[in-house]
Amino acid sequence: MNFETLLYQQEGYIGTLTINRPQALNALNETVLKELKAVADQIQSNKNIRVLIITGAGEKAFVAGADIKAMQGMTPQEATDFSIMAQAAFNSIEALPFAVIAAVNGFALGGGCELALACDIILASEKAKFGLPEVTLGLLPCFGGTQRLPRAIGLYKAREMVFSGEFYSAEACKEFGFVNRVIAPEELLNETLKLAQTIASRGPVAVAKAKQSLTTGVELHITDGLQQEAVLFGELFDTKDHNEGIGAFIEKRNPDFKGE
Repeated sequence: MNFETLLYQQEGYIGTLTINRPQALNALNETVLKELKAVADQIQSNKNIRVLIITGAGEKAFVAGADIKAMQGMTPQEATDFSIMAQAAFNSIEALPFAVIAAVNGFALGGGCELALACDIILASEKAKFGLPEVTLGLLPCFGGTQRLPRAIGLYKAREMVFSGEFYSAEACKEFGFVNRVIAPEELLNETLKLAQTIASRGPVAVAKAKQSLTTGVELHITDGLQQEAVLFGELFDTKDHNEGIGAFIEKRNPDFKGE
């Protein structure tokens, strides 16, 4: 896949998507957002992908936010449309039927923080900084931040982050509960790849259904969530991967999952 602002490569079952605008600290403009949506749409049904890693080019930024210059002069309707376009891109990433890991190598501000929140797991460099500084521009987070952040860390801490517009260290965000691990900068991609390889070795259909149960279940009453969990569990008994997994366990060997 060839794009103007993104780099995509795949090795084995693991895809790596890099936001490639280092001269602009990987800021999100209309082109980046459209290309993110296009990538997600293209790989959504690719059974040869079991994990996607998202990161930013260069050493300074994962994504330093939306491209502010590109937003200057927008009408209210144009701003609404821009928000809806970005939300659609991030929704497509969140809806991918496999694990998505954000490897946050630097600034993850505004739209960058919101992009990380659309991923399933966030691994961050010790140098990473997170924040939603939109209020410092007289705006509010509009790429999903006011919705995903409180679901991730609770309403009161989310209010603090959004209302203050301050930057927070990776360690602080780990304490808040939305960064999984904080890693030395030189080890970030290696550790991300190790986790990706572990996940890719598991049953891909099982991971997809577990993701579905986790992602949608938190929005349901627990009774409905438990019912969904039971149904998805039952559906896995109609897969070849289920037979392979149990057979491998009984035979004391590593399973060879085919995603079927």
